[in-house]
Amino acid sequence: MRISRRMATLGIAATALTACSGGAVTQSARSRMQTVPNRGYDAWVAGFKTRAAANGISQTTIGRAFQGAGYLPGVIERDRNQTEFKRSLEDYLAIAASDDRIETGRAKLRQHNATLSQIEAKYGVDKHVVVAIWGLESRYGARRGDIQVVSALSTLAYEGRRGSFFESQLMAALKILQAGDTTPDRMVGSWAGAMGHTQFIPTSYLAYAVDFTGDGRRDIWSDNPTDALASTAAYLKRSGWVTGQPWGGEQGSTAARSGTPVAVIQPQVPGPKFVVFKNFSVIKRYNNSDSYAIGVGHLADRIAGGGPLRTPFGPDANGLTLADRKELQKRLTAAGFDTDGADGVIGSKSQAAISAYQRSLGLPATGEPSAALLNRLR
Repeated sequence: MRISRRMATLGIAATALTACSGGAVTQSARSRMQTVPNRGYDAWVAGFKTRAAANGISQTTIGRAFQGAGYLPGVIERDRNQTEFKRSLEDYLAIAASDDRIETGRAKLRQHNATLSQIEAKYGVDKHVVVAIWGLESRYGARRGDIQVVSALSTLAYEGRRGSFFESQLMAALKILQAGDTTPDRMVGSWAGAMGHTQFIPTSYLAYAVDFTGDGRRDIWSDNPTDALASTAAYLKRSGWVTGQPWGGEQGSTAARSGTPVAVIQPQVPGPKFVVFKNFSVIKRYNNSDSYAIGVGHLADRIAGGGPLRTPFGPDANGLTLADRKELQKRLTAAGFDTDGADGVIGSKSQAAISAYQRSLGLPATGEPSAALLNRLR
């Protein structure tokens, strides 16, 4: 999911699918996120400081915000190298509602159930949906981002493709700092400035974040996820969440028969059809993607104890089912060609493992999965 689509539709989240798909941050990637001298950036910041002061930001706040901030070439690299691709719904759900994500979500629900029940009582938003968004956006807080937001946003505003948008986010970030909700060193997030457990961008934070703990700060950066989870519920409520109504469900399920649907959709053929209600569209206000909304809804259902989808997707273009692809990954790893997990999604690491295996056999290194390759591994 490209961040530009998300930002164009209120975009709270920065890289939900990236958080879903996992993968450790390499040392080389971290080094590219170090600030470097840039005279053009410095001149732009000087001009921005004048505009910020005219917008009511105090000199104290401006000084603190930019102390230690700087130009991040890695942020521009990430912005320019976004690829336009679309995962199949089957692959998306294999990541978004993996066994690990379901089990962790259930554990987090038990751990924070009292707080989540209070949030649900106040905002009327299903606590399982709130937990599911948490799981997709940051792996339940494990991947909140560690890049200084002021540096990231000022870099993107100076040289990015959407300068005016990122300048508005930077101005909002300074307003957050001026309000005392956090400090510049704690205001960290993704490379595009999304923050906290559920990845709010600064303007959405100003509009929807809440202080549920009552400590005087809307602290979505804390290890305690309370304010972030409550802010997510507040966002959904103000976006039109209908209390007591499901998001939808697979056609024929109990949830699908519980009201008047808005639509019936089938994002992937062959594959399951989904009966969706208004709350499906509300989830899409968080991220304007059918796959994302189905991922949140299905993960929420699984966390609540529901079962897997009943309708199979069928084989892919290579003639492999999800079970086949998982077996392929397991057998490659067992043979010494690590795919970094067996979720059935053939990504770059699986392709690299396939290529390495093919080279070991003297075969053309295509990196493409196939039934013949699986049979050879068996």
